[in-house]
Amino acid sequence: MTAPELHWEENSVPHSARWRSETGATPPKRVVVVDDTLTADMAYRQACEGVGLLWRGDFQNARLLLQAMTRRVDKRPRKPVETLLEAFNQHRQIQSQRARILGMLLIPFDAGHGISLRRAPDARQACEEVHGPADEPYVASLRELLGLIGAFEWRKKGVEIPALNNRIHPHYGVFSPLRGEYVELVANTPMPRGGVAFDIGTGTGVLAAVIARRGGKRVIGTDQDPRALACARENLERLGLAKQVDIVEADLFPEGRVSLIVCNPPWLPARPSSPVEHAVYDPDSRMLRGFLNGLTEHLTPNGEGWLILSDLAEHLGLRTREQLMEMIQAAGLRVIERIDTRPTHARAKDPSDPLYAARSKEVTSLWRLGAAA
Repeated sequence: MTAPELHWEENSVPHSARWRSETGATPPKRVVVVDDTLTADMAYRQACEGVGLLWRGDFQNARLLLQAMTRRVDKRPRKPVETLLEAFNQHRQIQSQRARILGMLLIPFDAGHGISLRRAPDARQACEEVHGPADEPYVASLRELLGLIGAFEWRKKGVEIPALNNRIHPHYGVFSPLRGEYVELVANTPMPRGGVAFDIGTGTGVLAAVIARRGGKRVIGTDQDPRALACARENLERLGLAKQVDIVEADLFPEGRVSLIVCNPPWLPARPSSPVEHAVYDPDSRMLRGFLNGLTEHLTPNGEGWLILSDLAEHLGLRTREQLMEMIQAAGLRVIERIDTRPTHARAKDPSDPLYAARSKEVTSLWRLGAAA
């Protein structure tokens, strides 16, 4: 597939460069060259009109300009809504518009991911870990670049996991275990006998690692995302669990029957608007349904399937508890036990969050499921 290109005119000379976007954003049709003389009001106005602003000034001034544009975007009034579902749909629409507008401030890159702007950071390693090698110049949004740099720092620092007494290092685009309540559920629930387990949609490999540390003699973690597969293998190698845990590419289940199958699917049944949202949104509950419908074929007679799921979708009106129970029953499963915990993340306690009414009631559960009769 041919990479999209960006076209602009500079000093009366036509220019073009490859366009890069990990979020799947399309390149702006019109691009103008700007520098430190551009005001925040003018930048915001042009960005709202879909004009790409190719920056040629001081890099740190570009960051300040992006902050000023962000303040202007966030001041836009919200329409009154009557239901939490309307609030959710409005929130997603606003977030999409926000990303589009702020993504109009563009940064030029040299071959090798260098940035030839005053006071620009050395982001070559951060960019290469996500994009791979760059053999030619390209253009990307400043907002996306800052996201890559932030992800690179998280990858170096890691996320502390008390259940492992160690850190998990997430890669860009792989769901980070910052919300530790679901990890604690897996760490504290009594495990069925058998010693072999599957971790479906392993991501960073955190749950596979927890199960292995708890005595799982052999764990197989599956995923379809190449970044997740590489991330999980790297984490398990670092934790000294590579011989105990196999990471394989698979759509949900590997072959065989085991005594424990764990899955933490995306919690919200909605369509992702970019590739990096696939860890949060599960269109039509595809992964959830696939996990439930495949459990009985892969569990030993007394085995258990552990479904880790938030009820945020229920509070938002995206799925009802009755619909979830119907999925479980239709898959030939029964609920052995449900273990609940409250989230501890900041947004659950922030009344200014547009979805606070739902987040404040959220409960994360580990559903212990077994084959019915």
